[in-house]
Amino acid sequence: MPTRCFRIHPQDNVATLLDDGSPGPAEVLGHTGPDRLDLVETIELGHKVALYDIAEGEAIVKYGVSIGRATAAIAAGRWVHLHNCTSRFDERSQTLDVRTGATTDTRYE
Repeated sequence: MPTRCFRIHPQDNVATLLDDGSPGPAEVLGHTGPDRLDLVETIELGHKVALYDIAEGEAIVKYGVSIGRATAAIAAGRWVHLHNCTSRFDERSQTLDVRTGATTDTRYE
C-alpha cells in the first residue's frame, strides 16, 4: 500500500502526509492535481511534501494561502519544513530544531 498524503486546497503546492513515508510512490488525496507522487526521502506523518518543484523564494501554499516561502529550491517529493522554508507567521521558526521543534536560540540553565 503506498503512502498517502492529502492536498487541502487546489492551489496548494504541498500536501500533508497521512502516513509515515519512505522513498517511493505516494498517493495524493484531496483536491485535483497530481494523484501520485514519488517521495525522494523519508517524511514523517503530519509533515509536508512538495507536490511540484518550488523555487527558492517562492511561496509555500497550504490551505490556499501562502504560509511561508522557500529558503532553497525544493524538488517535488521532498520534505518541506524548517530546513528549507521560513514561516510567514512565526519569525522565530528559523531558530527551532528541525526534528524536535525546540528552540535553539534560548539557553536554559
